[in-house]
Amino acid sequence: MKDKIIFFDIDGTLLDHDKNIPESTRTAVQDLKKAGHHVAISTGRAPFMFEDLREELGIDSFISFNGQFVVFEGDVIYKNPLNTETLQKVLKFSEETDHALVFMSDKEMMATKENHPYIHQSMGSLKFAHPGLNPEFYKQNEIYQTLLFCKEGEEEKYAHFEDLNFIRWHEYSTDILPYGGSKAEGIKKLLERLGREKEDIYAFGDGLNDLEMIRFAGHGVAMGNAVPALKEIADFVTKPVDEGGIEYAVKELGLLP
Repeated sequence: MKDKIIFFDIDGTLLDHDKNIPESTRTAVQDLKKAGHHVAISTGRAPFMFEDLREELGIDSFISFNGQFVVFEGDVIYKNPLNTETLQKVLKFSEETDHALVFMSDKEMMATKENHPYIHQSMGSLKFAHPGLNPEFYKQNEIYQTLLFCKEGEEEKYAHFEDLNFIRWHEYSTDILPYGGSKAEGIKKLLERLGREKEDIYAFGDGLNDLEMIRFAGHGVAMGNAVPALKEIADFVTKPVDEGGIEYAVKELGLLP
């Protein structure tokens, strides 16, 4: 079988609900690499949020910030930061609506409010602490993604920011991305570097921020624990992450014997 390029989301895909790598997943990833396939990560997380995972699995190519920061074999090949003037306007509006933000560079993240309960709950679900306080962090750093902390539906108040995309990932948090930015766009940059076609791609995901990626990939795989909208468009729906979903899929799809 010709080598393929296999992209894995992290939360709910590589990691189970306790943020651990199932042993069957660990074995499947290593077997895919031994078989000659290219294995990469495609996530909404910032690079500094999954360094240990990359090291543990021996993966050095990734799509981060939902496509805004792409690395191939350790080299940065694409960056798409948010516009600084736009972020200034978003910050001003968030202050008027009493919402908190977290600005994220590729190295660190900073919050606009101190000790905010929604930030604690959202970041805590990823096993990260509340970031430090620096409302002007966006002025001194390239920001690839911003997190908006609000109740479901309240992000609609920001609809007038037409150059931004808003993608909810938690009950109290929504990703803010440049308009048109997605994991699929990031994957296209890596494909260009490799000189490959989308038919060579297998993509695994479970959340709303995986929709464009699963739709774009030649072979889109939804985890058994995925949101219904993702399962509807996937080419293949595997078992849940904590039931050996990745191992089952790679064998059923013929990626491994």
